[in-house]
Formats: sequence, structure tokens, C-alpha cells
Amino acid sequence: MTNKRPLAKIAYLGLGIMGSAMTLNFAKAGYPVVAWNRTQARAGVEEVKRNGVQVTESLEEAVRDADYIFSCLGDVPDVEQVLLGSVKKQAGKNAVVIDMTTIGKAAAVRLNFELSEAGLRFLDAPVTGGDIGARLGTLTILVGGDKSTYDEVRPLFEAIGKNIVYCGEAGSGQALKLCNQVLCAINMIAVSETLSLADQLQVDKNLIVESLGSGAGASWALSNLGARILKGDFKPGFTVEHMLKDLRLIQENVQDCHLPGTALAQELFKQAGELGGEEGYRQGTQAMFKAYEATKQVV
Repeated sequence: MTNKRPLAKIAYLGLGIMGSAMTLNFAKAGYPVVAWNRTQARAGVEEVKRNGVQVTESLEEAVRDADYIFSCLGDVPDVEQVLLGSVKKQAGKNAVVIDMTTIGKAAAVRLNFELSEAGLRFLDAPVTGGDIGARLGTLTILVGGDKSTYDEVRPLFEAIGKNIVYCGEAGSGQALKLCNQVLCAINMIAVSETLSLADQLQVDKNLIVESLGSGAGASWALSNLGARILKGDFKPGFTVEHMLKDLRLIQENVQDCHLPGTALAQELFKQAGELGGEEGYRQGTQAMFKAYEATKQVV
């Protein structure tokens, strides 16, 4: 009788919309998971607890015995504070740190160097697929870092994603994710502008999603976010503030950045955020449509 190899111990840091869903999928796959979130009074924390996952208030406790440490946090300063602070000091030697936050290529290269110096291994692994992909475990995961480490971690990625892509050396996953965010941002312009045009031409907007969603102009944004706009649903799968953060990272990571479509998207997302009141920047990116609606009202 052969002994089964014990399942890897996972720490998951960050229980927002995406992180909480990925944590639950790890648990469903049978992995022992200890989760942590900076603020305990969050919907994602409660959801994870309700489903039987251990959530600790101590970051040090979460990472101390973990073989693999996943993080999905807010912005570059948050990631650096957590990973270059408690994780760097408390994680066991040769543990693998996998950051799934969108932080840009330069920050990922810096983290790889700092963590390697401390005897840890690092992968940058940002994701795309939104809240739906996170819940269903169908995310696209874009991975940069050492290939042998990627091969080791791939079975874990398969518990939370469907399309797992090795992109190359450290920072490569982040580079591809920034390209993805340009597609997402500009697709949102196309969806918002098309629905606005439909109103002006007195075309039923439902026909845009139903009939054009399978044509040459089809996109994930049209089928999913266009449908939410028609329902007046601006709840976040991915927030306006996070998209603006990612567009800012593009500017920070590219010298003499000439991307006029990206600049227009940035301006429209800012307008949508300002139009949404107190929760404006925490709306989903489909709220860009509100910027078009406001323009029509002015005219």
C-alpha cells in the first residue's frame, strides 16, 4: 500500500471579490487553506468562513507553515508591504509566493529579486475572467517566473483556472495582463458607445446584446457587461477604481506611452466614478455607460 503524498498547505492573502472566490475553489479541491484579510469586516471574509475555511487575523500565522502563499491585494504598495514584510520574514524557506494582484512588470521583477534573496520562490500570476471566472474556476492565469516553479504550481492553478499560460521570466505575466487591461478598457468604450448609439437611433438595446453578441463585433464585455447595463446592474465584478489603477500602471511601466484609446478610457472611467456618488469608484466597469448617458442629458 503506497502512502499518499499530503496535500500542499496554502495560505491565501486578500479576500476581496476575486480572492475569496479563489480561496473557496482551493478548499473545494481539497487543499488545506488558511486565509487572511487585512480588514475582517468584509463580505468575502464572512463568505469564506461560512464555507468552513479557516480565516486568521494574524498574517504571520497564515504564512508560517504554508508551502504556497497566494496573494490578491489592492495596489503595488499593499503588495510590497505584505510580501516584503511579514511574508518575507515568516514564510518557510523555499516556499513559493504567487502574487495574483495586477501590479505591473517593474514591481513583479522587484519582488522576484527581493524574495529570491530571502530564499523564497516567486511567480507573478495575474488573472482575467472577472468575478464570474473566479467563482466558476475558469479564470485565465498569466504566469511569469521560473519555469520549473511554474510546473510545480500548475496543479494548484488548475483548481482555480481553466486557461493557464506560462508567459516567460518574472514580470512577463504582469506585462501580458497590462495588455489585457487595454483590451478590457477599450472594449468597454465600444459597448457603452454602441448602447448609447442604439438609444439615439431608437433601436431596442436588448437587440444589441442578443443579435450582435454572436457577430464580428462580439466580445466578452458585450455579452456579460452589456447585459448588466441593460438590467441597470452596476454592481462590481471589477471596479472602476481598480481599472483606473491598472491604467495608471500602464503609464508607469511604459516610457513615452502613446495609447490614445487607453487615455480616452481613463477619462471616461473617471467621469463614471464621479457620477456615481459615494460609491462611484466602487461600481463595476460597466458604469462607464453612465458617462455616455450624462453627455446625452447635457446635449
